[in-house]
Amino acid sequence: MDGKPLDLVLLGPVGAGKGTQARRITTKYGVPHIASGDLLRAQIAENTELGRQARIYMDRGALVPDDLVIGMIVERMRQPDASRGVLLDGFPRTLAQARALDRELEDENRVLKLALYLEVPFEVLVERAAGRWTCRTCQTTYNYRVNPPRKPGICDIDGGELYQREDDRLEVVSARIKVYIQDTVPVVEYYRERGILRQIDGTRDIEAVGEEIERQIESAVW
Repeated sequence: MDGKPLDLVLLGPVGAGKGTQARRITTKYGVPHIASGDLLRAQIAENTELGRQARIYMDRGALVPDDLVIGMIVERMRQPDASRGVLLDGFPRTLAQARALDRELEDENRVLKLALYLEVPFEVLVERAAGRWTCRTCQTTYNYRVNPPRKPGICDIDGGELYQREDDRLEVVSARIKVYIQDTVPVVEYYRERGILRQIDGTRDIEAVGEEIERQIESAVW
């Protein structure tokens, strides 16, 4: 490795399999998984001002404005456990966020290694995401068709209850995916032009996708 932190971006709409692959990446490479959605939901649960503002957008399947998200992400990246690198999941989602991220990394003498983009057709994304269930305690996600728990309704990791979030309902999921694809195309092209985009076929099984991601990461840092 070149000695710089392993800073990665994982791109893909809800249902692309980012959560599953993020766990593999963080376990193997020892960097924290920073998911913008989880950070936003924590703000909502704590009823912070940011959380109240974000909820208005999330409840209707729209993107939370850049200024709200960027400040939250930057604060998290400055914490000690992020000094060796981070895996950003769900961020950046707009071109403005991508450029802001580059500026923040440059200020810290860091550089983004790769942007990994999980590609899955729209119809498959909707089918996957609308069947997603989440553990109430550890927030691990499952899908009864793609990645089911060993015991229905129970999390494999901590035995917590699985439930379906409001923003995983079919109509909300469809809207979220359409908005994501529309707003993220410029981000994908931005990273393609920089030469750090790696497109991954997300329709394959979990193991095959994970192995391809690891090959891409290792070819970029070793």
